Amino acid sequence: MDLLHVIILAIIQGLTEFLPVSSSAHLLLVPVVTSWQDQGLAFDVALHIGSLSAVVIYFRHEIARMWWAWVQSLRTRQVDEDGKLAWAVLLATIPVAVAGLLFNDVISSTLRSPLVVAAGLIGFGIVLGIADWRHRGNRSEYQMSRWNVLCIALAQALALIPGTSRSGITITAALFLGLSREAAARFSFLLSIPVIALAGGYETLGLVQADTDVDWLALVVGAVVSGLSAYLCIHYFLAFIRKIGMQPFVVYRILLGLLLIWFFW
Repeated sequence: MDLLHVIILAIIQGLTEFLPVSSSAHLLLVPVVTSWQDQGLAFDVALHIGSLSAVVIYFRHEIARMWWAWVQSLRTRQVDEDGKLAWAVLLATIPVAVAGLLFNDVISSTLRSPLVVAAGLIGFGIVLGIADWRHRGNRSEYQMSRWNVLCIALAQALALIPGTSRSGITITAALFLGLSREAAARFSFLLSIPVIALAGGYETLGLVQADTDVDWLALVVGAVVSGLSAYLCIHYFLAFIRKIGMQPFVVYRILLGLLLIWFFW
């Protein structure tokens, strides 16, 4: 890959990993509007490393508190609010991990079509708009019940359907449950940490087994650019939704879905 190819794909990954707009939809459009070939598994791993680094660095203080509280909960059986949040992130990861292992082949071979992606963009985009407009509340991520965590966890498993958007569906579920926009987004970002780590680990295993040549310069540039764009995305997204909300992303999802239908129908 040339440098421009690397940078553009890394920016797309960094932004769409955390915005509620579906990274799969954007990566599907790239070969349509360009002549670029598939970037390969090694580059996917590098982009995941960049995105993971960004969210870990951004929430480093929260993660440190949660980690210490989680360790303390194992030792003392006493759980404070940071410990509860840590357990919520871990437990909410189980359904999507199990679903990914069970249905990965089916999803890759059957559901990864442009029309499925378009349907996911439009359908779940409308649901996000309804949740943001009618049901959002003012609770923080520290005020979730076990039932809330279970609902968000099950919703996250739906993100395996291309076009759904992991961040989009988890934010939607959190809004329906009465969390504020910022709390829904923060919890979604925290949930991304184990999910991205698991996806990156799975891809790394495939990369090791494939034993292919690696363009290290492309990987390093991709990881850095993906990380920087993801970090900026998280920062400005939280500020944006505090003032404006989710409706611009709903409109964008619908237009992008219609564009996919136009290209692939």
